[in-house]
Amino acid sequence: MPTTLRPAPGVRTPPRAGTPWRTRLFQVEERTAPYAYIAPFFLLFAAFGLFPLVYTAWISLHSYKLGSDMEWLGLDNYTWLLSNPEFYNALWKTVTIGVLSTVPQLAIALGLAHLLNYRMRGRTFFRVSMIMPYATSVAAAALVFAQLFGRDAGAVNWLLGIVGVDAVDWRNGDWTAQVAISVIVIWRWTGYNALIYLAGMQSISQDLYEAAALDGASRWQQFRHVTLPGLRPTILFTIVVSTIGASQLFGEPLIFGGGKPDGGALGQYQTLGLFMYQQGWTYGSLGRAATVAWVTFLLIIVLVLVNTRLAKRRASK
Repeated sequence: MPTTLRPAPGVRTPPRAGTPWRTRLFQVEERTAPYAYIAPFFLLFAAFGLFPLVYTAWISLHSYKLGSDMEWLGLDNYTWLLSNPEFYNALWKTVTIGVLSTVPQLAIALGLAHLLNYRMRGRTFFRVSMIMPYATSVAAAALVFAQLFGRDAGAVNWLLGIVGVDAVDWRNGDWTAQVAISVIVIWRWTGYNALIYLAGMQSISQDLYEAAALDGASRWQQFRHVTLPGLRPTILFTIVVSTIGASQLFGEPLIFGGGKPDGGALGQYQTLGLFMYQQGWTYGSLGRAATVAWVTFLLIIVLVLVNTRLAKRRASK
């Protein structure tokens, strides 16, 4: 009795011989199907990502206010920006707040992920709890921490007073304001990064840990020589994402400063995001705001390339 062989799952059945139109249709479908599947993403990206990017570059070459005509300026906005001391102040504050928030954030996240990777009671509860700060809105978190860091009735100054430290004017100090904003960022994003690290740790083969244990490696040595090398791509990803997030910091300093985009009386926490908002919506100069946006975009690309280059060089050693 003759038997009919069925194709393996995932293998397309070629058309029967003698039907050329079906053969051509099959070949056209095979060539065009991948493009049809990915087309919606690229169409949406072109509409909501590429077009705003190109249009912002066009606006940055003009003097433009809402409701008025654009006036061609060429590179004058870029000349103004690169000779403006307020821009360099915002750039420096963005870098310092980024370092103050990113380095402790990733270090704490790595430690938490290492602890959550152990077998312990309530492990699922703790893992779910990690994502709760990330699910909290920026406005709610910044408002709560602004109260905690209040000068006269803040809980942080109350705790410092218990150990004999004088009250700190967190908002009006230079470094104190940056530290307070960094704490908000650390609180929101540490759990998110910890879960990413935890997922990376669970992809590392347990055979490596067992082999290290048989060789007499301690928990700390296993973490240094097995976990960290296995997490290298994940760590690079979190560094890149955190760098991009730090360069776009806006909501936390805006709400911490009571909704004012000046970044404090002396610009002590004025980030590039606040500086761009100030130019566009306080002064009404959308051309200059677009210039700040494009320079920030280029700086992000440079930072990501430097990070990637350093990580690859370290991995090759």
